[in-house]
Amino acid sequence: MQPNTPPPSHRRSGGDMVRTDASALRPLLLVGALWWACAAQAQDAPHEARLQQMERRLAEQDRQIGALQALVERQQGELDGLARELGRSRLDAMRARGDDPAHAALPLALGQATVGLAPEGAQPATSSLPGVATAAVPADDASGLQASTSQADEAVGATQVGRPPESAERPPEVAQIFDQPGVLTPRGRLVLEPSLQFGYSSNDRVALVGYTVIPAILIGLIDVRQVKTTSLTAALAARYGLGRRLELEVKAPFSYISSDTVSREIFTGSAQDSVFQADGKGVGDIELTARYQLNQGGVDKPFYVLWLRYKTRTGRDLFEVVTDCVTRCVANATGTGLPLDLPTGSGFAALQPGVTWLYASDPVVFFGSLSYLHNFERDNVSRTVLSGAPEGFPQTTTELLGTVDAGDIIGFNFGMGLALNERAAVSFGYDQSIVDRTKQNGEDAPGAVRVVLGTLVLGGSYRLSERTSLNVALGVGVTRDTPDVSLAVRVPVTF
Repeated sequence: MQPNTPPPSHRRSGGDMVRTDASALRPLLLVGALWWACAAQAQDAPHEARLQQMERRLAEQDRQIGALQALVERQQGELDGLARELGRSRLDAMRARGDDPAHAALPLALGQATVGLAPEGAQPATSSLPGVATAAVPADDASGLQASTSQADEAVGATQVGRPPESAERPPEVAQIFDQPGVLTPRGRLVLEPSLQFGYSSNDRVALVGYTVIPAILIGLIDVRQVKTTSLTAALAARYGLGRRLELEVKAPFSYISSDTVSREIFTGSAQDSVFQADGKGVGDIELTARYQLNQGGVDKPFYVLWLRYKTRTGRDLFEVVTDCVTRCVANATGTGLPLDLPTGSGFAALQPGVTWLYASDPVVFFGSLSYLHNFERDNVSRTVLSGAPEGFPQTTTELLGTVDAGDIIGFNFGMGLALNERAAVSFGYDQSIVDRTKQNGEDAPGAVRVVLGTLVLGGSYRLSERTSLNVALGVGVTRDTPDVSLAVRVPVTF
């Protein structure tokens, strides 16, 4: 008996129905999958956009943080350099031309770059400092930078250090009382220094003209003289800084000199004093000087400045003026042998090397210098002298002196400076020069002796403005051959 099975036609029609139902569901499944995918993509689109936006912001912040780190590192180096400069020039601010606290304060290391809050998408702003960009940080991420900035500010401190010194390698400034300044002109700066110097000296001389037959008995003349000399010299010096350690200077003086010689000839029957007066004025000897700082120096380290000065003989010298009769004249009864017009120059070109040193020891600065001046000898030198001949005869005669070599000079000085406040300072010092004998034709000139000139100098300076200062120096002679008093006023102006 065969089982009850559907007919074949029924089996084919059922399979076709199953296949027909699957084919009908496939588009629905595809539509559902597409709908689900679109819905999922639509649901994830805001998250993707936010993720991309956050990635862009993080990249921008990384770039800004990198720029700020580079800025911090660079300005930290500058701050370290300024700290070293401040340590080395701390005494400088207390002396001579100390820095004015009213000037603009030096920004702190991080204070030079301002980090501001800005909305998203804001463009980076520019800083007030050239070459330094200031980042605009979104407000959401500013807290971290503000915290780091405050920590850095606490690390560097909130103290304003004032105007930065021009250079840590510059020696400390003191009130100038000697001719050679110790502080060099900064590179690219020009200093014009007009000055006025007054000098007065009074010397007594006793001249014995005659011969002795026995001791204590003189046959001849005794000439007692008192020479009073007054000088006034106006000069203009220009100094220019070629580098951090090199400067050049040129100085042109204009002098006026007046001399009164009071003389009384004993044993001539005259009880009255005779006065011989002479004066002279004109351009003096122009000077050229180069100065170079040898070492860097610093706190507890001395500064050494090497200098070389060349003095010309542009001024009218002793051999170019007319000299009174050397012996008693017929027309001129004095026979002083003194020049009728006073010279304004030395008559000899000279070269003077020297070294200046400065040593800071709080609260004073010690300074000094050592130099050697060499006068170049002159050949075939002659002078014009009154002959004392009657009228109708030559009134002057030329006297040949031959080769004249003025004595060289060894000089040294030392002193110390002390600041009273940030504008005023005082200095005290001593200056001495040893002048060798003058030689004529290889031998000591008649009456030539070695001379020692010693001067006690005190002075002060006051800073009138940022570019102008006033220096006053008073010198008092401590040897008989030194001028009794000298007063110099200098007003350096920086450009």
